[in-house]
Amino acid sequence: MEPIHTCESLDEVRANIDCIDDQLVDLIAERGAYVAQAAQFKRNADDVKASSRVDAVIAKVRGLAETSHVDPDLVEAVWRTMIEHFTNTEMKDFMHR
Repeated sequence: MEPIHTCESLDEVRANIDCIDDQLVDLIAERGAYVAQAAQFKRNADDVKASSRVDAVIAKVRGLAETSHVDPDLVEAVWRTMIEHFTNTEMKDFMHR
């Protein structure tokens, strides 16, 4: 993570937060596009759920959170929500093949 600069006003803080939000939404969309591609390689519902993969991803992001000095519980909660949403979407698509 690059060091953040000290802002001179609340408006500047908010502008930086807005910029980060824009980037986060773009990255979530990009991640979702790869999840959609992954679906074509899955043969059954267990492949879609991929419990061991979810566990591995959660462990990885918790480690990244600790390295970046972010609350690992927050990062895990965000990732679990995102993974649950993508898995539900992927399962609907899988069932309609």
